[in-house]
Amino acid sequence: MPESFPDLEPVLQRHGRQADGLIEVLNHGQELYGYLGEPLLRHIARELRLPFSRVQGTASFYHLFRFTPPLRHSCLVCTGTACHVKGAGALLAVLAGEPLAERGIELGSVRCVGTCSGAPLVVVDGAVWNLQTSTALLAGLRRLEP
Repeated sequence: MPESFPDLEPVLQRHGRQADGLIEVLNHGQELYGYLGEPLLRHIARELRLPFSRVQGTASFYHLFRFTPPLRHSCLVCTGTACHVKGAGALLAVLAGEPLAERGIELGSVRCVGTCSGAPLVVVDGAVWNLQTSTALLAGLRRLEP
């Protein structure tokens, strides 16, 4: 993560470097840099004239902010009602036993994707994979570029 953040300047200016712009500044920072590292959080605190603890506390309150760099790929298992009934838990259990991080794949879950007719489904790098079995899912994940 860089030590200076010139790309953040437009959003800081738009909010007049006022504390009420904190959430948008955090969101923009994560969009630009992929995550909210400590140097970025300290920069935001300094620019908005806020205590670091307030910036860090606000960011850590929201589950969509991340504090470590993302891996190359993401695999999100839908755990909504239809997917749960159709075996999402079993998919998660199988995936938990796989060395996904070594292949650059970050495992997570999402509550509902909204395409329940394809349950159980998985979102891989933003693409919805319908009617997944553990065998098909593992085969698909193995085809991803490490």
